[in-house]
Order: sequence, then C-alpha cells, then structure tokens
Amino acid sequence: MARRTQLSFATFNLLNLNLPLRPIYNDADGWDQQTYDKKMEWSAAILKRTKAKVWGFQELWHADALKELFERAGLTNAYDLLLPPGHSGNSIVCAAAVEKGLLDTDPVWLTDFPDKMQLQSSGDDSQTPDIKVSISKFSRPTLKFKIKPRANGKAISVYVAHLKSKGPTKVYREGWYRNEPDYYKKHQSSLGYTISTIRRSAEAAALRMFIVDELKNTDIPVVVLGDLNDSQLSNTLNILTGQPTYLVSGIKGGTDDGLYTVATLQEYRSLRDVYYTHIFKNIKESLDHILVSQEFYDASKKRLWTYKGMEIINDHLNNKDHKVSGTTDHGVVKANFEYRPI
Repeated sequence: MARRTQLSFATFNLLNLNLPLRPIYNDADGWDQQTYDKKMEWSAAILKRTKAKVWGFQELWHADALKELFERAGLTNAYDLLLPPGHSGNSIVCAAAVEKGLLDTDPVWLTDFPDKMQLQSSGDDSQTPDIKVSISKFSRPTLKFKIKPRANGKAISVYVAHLKSKGPTKVYREGWYRNEPDYYKKHQSSLGYTISTIRRSAEAAALRMFIVDELKNTDIPVVVLGDLNDSQLSNTLNILTGQPTYLVSGIKGGTDDGLYTVATLQEYRSLRDVYYTHIFKNIKESLDHILVSQEFYDASKKRLWTYKGMEIINDHLNNKDHKVSGTTDHGVVKANFEYRPI
C-alpha cells in the first residue's frame, strides 16, 4: 500500500441521476437520451477536473448510471465504486467512489436509526408540555465505509449522507388535511416546512449518535460528506457537529467527538466568504458540506492531516435550467489535506 501524503474528499449531488426513460418520482419518462447525455458529459468533466481521492454522491437512482459516468470520464480503472447491491433505480441512494488502494472495509448503508435513540421528553419545567417524535429511519440511507491511506496509519471512517430537504412536506394527501381542506390549505406550507425540519433534525441526531459512538474516546478519524440540506450555522449542523470550539490564536486543543466544518476552516483563511452550493429564491447558501474530526483540524493536539484548502464548483448554479445544460442544482465541494501529524 502506498504511503499517501495527499488526501482529498468531495461531495457531489447528482440531481436524480437515473438511466434514460426510467421514472423519477412522478415523472414516468424521466430523462430523455439527449438530456441524459448532457448530464453525463457535464458530470464526467467535473470528475476529471476535480480529481478527488474520495467522492461522496447523493441522488443516485440507478447503479449502472454511475458506472457509466465513470466509464465516460475514463476513470473506471482508477476508482472502486461503492453501490448498493442490485440497486435498479427505484429510489435514490448515497454512493461513493474511492481511489484504488484506499478502501479498507466493505460499505454499509445505514437505513435504521440507532436502536437506543429516543426523541421524547416530559419537558424541562412545568410550563413545557410533553413531546414525542416517532421516526425510526433515514429518508435516504447513509453510506458508511473506511479508507486507509497509509499502511501503518489509522483507518478513516467516511459517512456519505443526504438529509431531508428544506422543502415543505406535501401534506395534502393526509387524512386530516382531506377532512378539512378549506381550512388547512392556508396552513399547508408552514406545517409542511415544520414537518421537514423535524425530520431533518431527527436524521441529524441519529447520524450524530452513530458518529459519537465511533468517535468518543477512540481517536478514530471521521469525515462526513453530503447534502445536509441546511446551512453552516443551522441547528441541523449544530446537532451534527457538536459545535466544537475553533482556535485561532495558536493554542492547541481539539474536541474528542466534535466535527469541524471545512467551510469554517476556509473562512479563517480567507478574506471573504464566497462559499455557497445552492440558490433558492435568489438566496445563496451552503447545503453541501464536508465535516471532519479533530484528526484533520490544524489546531488539534491530535492532528494527523493538515487542512490545505477547499474548492467549490458553483458557477453553474447561475443557470437555472439544469435540464438543458445537464448541470446539477448543487455545487460540488472538495477539501484537500496533507499528512502532517502534530
């Protein structure tokens, strides 16, 4: 095994990559061949240009579509593709591509929440009513695997996640809505947004439990790649990261079970924040993230890999007709690291 000194991770939302003429949600015809070819051409160019060692993908429908994408990019022999066995385009999943020689364990897809996860409480005081959230699965299964870039070094746990979108949940199909449609019609947006937020928060908490169980008191390096569907300082990210302290004065620290956002690491090195991966109603924000444990944090006493910078591919977001251009509606994020123990 090579003793790699350079390591990079990238996250890429593929915008419903399915084979041509296969259904995508309620669209029975899906992509026509011409649109599919444009998507392939653009995405293949991104893969060749970005050259990440580890790719995390979201919104993949058919496993064969990702295989074809790497064939078109001429990268089939350069990567191991991590795909759910027999996945034939009936739902979207997370996937990954790992440079040959890096993969250390077989991939697993986490569908269920941790067995011991509880989202219920009688309240903090007499004024707070009881609450109970009944949810036990991820909307999109989270992919987990390990890589080992150095023969005598530590294996790195990688999670590829796709949390519930910020869009409002469609509630018009629900029985309580159909019983009183004239009343609930004016409230469907706010109720839908609330349901999506609760679901996304629960998924963040479930993923956080998996990560903390692995991180706590172990010094296992962890990287999370994904479309987390919320911004850098959102409650979703606060749940997932544990809100570690960032040190900028030269003092060494680190947090045992915290995750550091690459976006924040970049801001400490930049004079201006131009990090965005999504545009909605002319609002530019970052929904796609790379999170790293203290082994990748420069100011950590347990640093193994030093941060070398990030790259954002997002110019295509200014073109709203992604079907015509073959682009995705998310930016592609890449983070670069170098092996340099403290």
